Amino acid sequence: METSLPPAGESTATDIAAGIAGGHFSAQDAIRSSLARIKAREAMVRAWAHLDPDRALIQARALDRGSLRGPLQGVPVGIKDVLDTFDMPTQMGSPIYRGYQPTADAAAVALLRAAGAVILGKTVTAEFAGLTPGVTTNPHDPPRTPGGSSSGSAAAVADGMVPLTLGTQTGGSVLRPASFCGVIGFKPSFGTINRAGLKFAAESLDTIGLFARTIQDIALGYGVLTGAGAPVPALSAAPRIGLCRTFLWHQAEPETVAAVEGAAAALSDAGAKVEEVALADKFVALAEDRHIINNVERSRAMAFEWAHHREQISAGLSAQLERGRATAQARYFAALATAEDLRRWLDAMFRAHDALLAPCVDGEAPVGLTTTGNPDFQAIWTVLHVPTISLPTARGPNGMPVGVQLIGRNRDDAQLLAVSDWVLSRLKGTA
Repeated sequence: METSLPPAGESTATDIAAGIAGGHFSAQDAIRSSLARIKAREAMVRAWAHLDPDRALIQARALDRGSLRGPLQGVPVGIKDVLDTFDMPTQMGSPIYRGYQPTADAAAVALLRAAGAVILGKTVTAEFAGLTPGVTTNPHDPPRTPGGSSSGSAAAVADGMVPLTLGTQTGGSVLRPASFCGVIGFKPSFGTINRAGLKFAAESLDTIGLFARTIQDIALGYGVLTGAGAPVPALSAAPRIGLCRTFLWHQAEPETVAAVEGAAAALSDAGAKVEEVALADKFVALAEDRHIINNVERSRAMAFEWAHHREQISAGLSAQLERGRATAQARYFAALATAEDLRRWLDAMFRAHDALLAPCVDGEAPVGLTTTGNPDFQAIWTVLHVPTISLPTARGPNGMPVGVQLIGRNRDDAQLLAVSDWVLSRLKGTA
């Protein structure tokens, strides 16, 4: 078979699936290309918690010989190491689960395989999808954090190792590493992607998301995981965008201010209706309430580990679990009630806006690998259960990526992807 596969760093999931379907190259060609890129770059980036090249090629060979022709045929995919895989260990960034081998795939992984994807390996996660980093570096500048907790998933896509990966977000674990690494990170509406086989961090917040370099690839993966149509719907008119600086605006570094305000001005010039919107004063309590919910639910989800392996839990996570265990049920319920009330308030805002434009991160990825950065700009939207996306539209003073965040109406993920496609096409060349 003649091979006309682009280099791994330039291949999209959409192009790979179409090229294999058209007989231009094989699944084995696509996997060998990804493996070659990983071999050349992994020693520096350290995106992978587990790789089995031989098994990946066996999967690809079976696809080439079989009758399955799914929408992700032969596409190499990475899976965050908190999602179960029947043929690879799931170690959750913790020594407690070193070598742990599940007997079944997580639902999302099984759906990807059924669509023809080749699960190339497991990507590095911060400890239990929290704030204690793994070993991954930022592909653009290795001394800097790639963000977290989906560190390996973002870095693997940014470095061109694979075109598509899965991550999870409890606070900002998809959007923050997407911004720091300069890729697209999509957190769908809460509960849209089935979470069976996911090690919970906080069960009322955890959302499975995707990383890719194009909106089309995000839509393709999302369609496989949810049954939604893969093509990004086209907007019938320029979008109505609410510029929402949020009550955290004072935390934004100059590069984030420039990214958000520059995007708003450029989109207005391109025909979008952009107007400033403000969150109600009661949203200020949301950041603290999100911490309450997160701490309590983490402490319950990790009851076994706390009882039997406490000495193997990091100091930072241990402190978080202790705070959760010490929180009164009434305070936890009050935080849940606040979030529910604000979800209703926010929903009404989308009667006049197709999406909100907001800061995604403080600024560029911080120097140092002992932190994954500040999750606050992403976390306030996570607790509200709305779909959010980070778009790589700007650069900071050190040349590092800085994303902007778009927020959509709950359960209107297709609309957010359509607006994102429109926005990104108008902002190309600004990053």
